Amino acid sequence: MKVQGKQFAHIYILDADPAILEYVRSILDDRFKVSTFTDAAELDRCLNSLPRPDLLLMDWHVTDDELEENALSLLAKTRASNPSLPIVMLACSAEIKEVVVAARIGAADVILKPFTKDDIDRCVDQCLSHLHSQAAGDDVNEIPLDANTSFVRSSKRMREIESQCTLVARADIPVLILGESGTGKEVAAMLIHKMSARSQRCFLKVNCAAMPADLLESELFGYEQGAFTGAVKSKPGKFEICNNGTIFLDEIGEMPPSLQAKLLQVLQDGSFARLGSKSSVQVDVRVVAATNIDIKAAIAQKTFREDLYYRLNGFTVKMPRLRDRAEEIPLLSRHFMRKVATKYGCDPLPISPRLTQALSKHSWPGNLRELENTIKRYLVLGDERAIIEELIPIHNPEMACAYGEESGGNGNLKSLVRNLKGSAEASAIAQSLESTGWNRKAAASDLQISYKALLYKIKQYNITPQRKQPEMFGQAPSFN
Repeated sequence: MKVQGKQFAHIYILDADPAILEYVRSILDDRFKVSTFTDAAELDRCLNSLPRPDLLLMDWHVTDDELEENALSLLAKTRASNPSLPIVMLACSAEIKEVVVAARIGAADVILKPFTKDDIDRCVDQCLSHLHSQAAGDDVNEIPLDANTSFVRSSKRMREIESQCTLVARADIPVLILGESGTGKEVAAMLIHKMSARSQRCFLKVNCAAMPADLLESELFGYEQGAFTGAVKSKPGKFEICNNGTIFLDEIGEMPPSLQAKLLQVLQDGSFARLGSKSSVQVDVRVVAATNIDIKAAIAQKTFREDLYYRLNGFTVKMPRLRDRAEEIPLLSRHFMRKVATKYGCDPLPISPRLTQALSKHSWPGNLRELENTIKRYLVLGDERAIIEELIPIHNPEMACAYGEESGGNGNLKSLVRNLKGSAEASAIAQSLESTGWNRKAAASDLQISYKALLYKIKQYNITPQRKQPEMFGQAPSFN
């Protein structure tokens, strides 16, 4: 296997037991170059020389007597000096608290002894998957989560998040995911569920900001017959439906304070009562929560319970903004193009260097969601220039020169962009309305705008239904 000019990926193994070293070597040395160490100081010297390894397997219980360091401090030191090196811990046993600490420091995985050949092969293949992809020339790596969703990781930061999610998934503790709107918090939650022991069980999402307090309480915890007007029969809540599975509480920062105490009880002992019931229901549900608010500020303002925050915060995953991982924009653009083209049943459009440059220079305040919608508009319109003009910062003379040489000056460019933006927006709205049979609520959802905003745009652009029903997306000639 040739990887980045090397004949074999190089794996270091640190363990005080020579028998363990020999066993792991026998599993790996037919596919990889393997170096073994019984002494932490010797490992440290080799890590500081070139060439460096592609993966390190480290015994959880090894110590450096000379430096008085245990395995976790060795892990921290090694990660600091080799930030791109995946490190897997080999442990006889591991407390959840220690697993969480290892994940925060940056361990890629934990394998419990006695391990099997399959355990080692699975872990090594996962940790070195990016090298296989680079060798094959595949610059986008995806983990399919369901029919419509994949976790895309092609940057160092996103691979670190993948490792964190994979590791903490096995600890079965609550996880809090922080990040701006549109950064992929739900996708991270789905990854944690898929990598956990609950992966064959139910995964349910509840948006805590999408409904009033009374409705949210009945949605989460259910109700008994007669609990309120209209409750003609008993109904289980999401926690009961999701028993032994994972529940994703999106926008947890918007949960009304009256419900936070009830959620805290579920996290503490797994029990709650349906609305209108005096008896308790016992469940075993893993909670993954997400928010885009400043949670510490919300605690200071008494809008979010501090004890609930510490109960949810078994482990925190921080999703980066798209502009902080701009090197992934070309890769993500191609990913979204394939996804949207598959959804609409049409051929994907090429993304030219000019369009890639414009996409890469945009600030993306809406993050991944905004990028996906931009790619969707490009596929619908089939007009690269219109999309480029949407993305160009008008005040930037260099960009104006690069994309609008024939526009006749900055004033004309502004006018041209204004007209093109309006035309592109009107066309996208018309396309969505026609594709949904003029169901305006469905079109508003498809366009990611409010219903009122859609009505305003329809009036602004004087959009009316076509007399003849258009062909479906997958059949329209302009899409091929």
